[in-house]
Amino acid sequence: MPLGAPPLFQEDEQETPLQQLIRYWTNERHAPDILPTEEDLLSRLLDHIRSQSETVQLLRSDPSSSEEEHFRIMLAQTEVERVKFVVRSYLRIRLFKIEKFARYIMTNPEVQQRLSESEVDHARRFARLTDQHFYHSVLQSLPESQQTLDDQPPFVPSMVTEPDKTRAVFAHARQNCPPVRLPDGTALKMQKGHISLTPYSVVEQLVTRGEVELV
Repeated sequence: MPLGAPPLFQEDEQETPLQQLIRYWTNERHAPDILPTEEDLLSRLLDHIRSQSETVQLLRSDPSSSEEEHFRIMLAQTEVERVKFVVRSYLRIRLFKIEKFARYIMTNPEVQQRLSESEVDHARRFARLTDQHFYHSVLQSLPESQQTLDDQPPFVPSMVTEPDKTRAVFAHARQNCPPVRLPDGTALKMQKGHISLTPYSVVEQLVTRGEVELV
């Protein structure tokens, strides 16, 4: 990256932090379920952005900077803004899913482990506010046996919104993957570079392990 900083994006087999974030961002956009948080990666990138922004401001305020240096400053600022865009979009997607599946998250400890502490706190508060809103708006007027949102009477859809893991996704194999079982019972073996259209549940574990990315 300009200004002597280590590059955030480069064309080689070793993923840079920015390349990793873009992959996690793309996966989060296409996955129907909420994926494990990448809090450490975000922290490193935000520290890098902060350092780069401070360097840019110092150089821009230096009257002795040459025209070539100003051009390098502009490139560095553009790169910083690009990283900021990806970070903001990644966090917005996660926030949308947390609010959409708040009650599901709070009743599922395994899902809570995928979230950061602040994300779990937000899900808890949002679920509580939603429960209060529904109770005061509708549920308090119903019979006592029907005043909860988590009851599941026969032939009635659940009132707790859950991710639809049967939704089809395009999965790109980043390496040769072990066979996975399709809903019809047949086996799917994904070779490196192969793209398959399959229910998310089929490749969920491969996505989590980083063997497959969603496109």
